[in-house]
Amino acid sequence: MHPDDTPAPAAQSPDCALALTRRDVLVASAAGVAASGASAADRPAPPGPRPNPDTMPLNRLSLTVNGQPHTVELDARTTLLDLLREHLHLTGSKKGCDHGQCGACTVIADGRRINACLSLALLHEGGSVTTIEGLGTPQKLHPMQAAFVKHDGYQCGYCTPGQICSAVAVVDEVRAGIPSHVSADLNARPLLSVAELRERMSGNICRCGAYSNIVDAITEVAGGTT
Repeated sequence: MHPDDTPAPAAQSPDCALALTRRDVLVASAAGVAASGASAADRPAPPGPRPNPDTMPLNRLSLTVNGQPHTVELDARTTLLDLLREHLHLTGSKKGCDHGQCGACTVIADGRRINACLSLALLHEGGSVTTIEGLGTPQKLHPMQAAFVKHDGYQCGYCTPGQICSAVAVVDEVRAGIPSHVSADLNARPLLSVAELRERMSGNICRCGAYSNIVDAITEVAGGTT
C-alpha cells in the first residue's frame, strides 16, 4: 500500500459510511487553495481615491430668481435648494428632511411648485424660480402671506415658506382647472373644498399641526374659487 493511501482516521459517528484516504484529503485541500487563488485573481481591484470636491470642474448656470438674473458657477451635484441658500443666500426656503418628504423647501419653478432639495440646480438653466422672498415684502405682503398671519397659519414658522409657496400654486392649479386625486369629476372644474385643499397640500407637513388654520387662509385668498 502506498504511504499516502493510508486510510484517514475514521469518523467517530457510526452513521458516516464515507472512508477517505490521506491522498483524498491532500487532493481536496490543494483544489481548495487553487480555487481560492483564482477567485482572488478575478476579484476587481479596489477603487482608487475619490476625487476631491474642491478640485471638481464647475459649471456655469444662468437663471432668474425672484425676478433678478443670476449667473453662478457651481458643482454639478448642487441642488436647487443649496444654490438658493448657500450661493444666493436666500435662506427663506428651509432644509427640513432633505428627502422631498416635508415640503419645507417648496419653491415655484417656471410656474410649478417643486421640492428644491430634489432638483439639481443645473436643470434650471434659463428658468425662473420664485421663493418666499419673491412673493412679498414686510411692507407689502403677498395676499397669501397676509392670510397666514391673520389666521395664525405659521406658528413656529419653519415650514411656512414652503407652505405659502405651495398654497399660492394650489390656488393657481384650481383656477386653471387642474384636477387632483380627490376630484369627483376629472372633466369638471375643481372646487377648492376642504378635501381638495388637504389633498393638494398633503406634501407640506406642519409639525405644529396648524392645518385647519392653513385651510382657512387658503380659502380666504381663493375667494370665489370655492
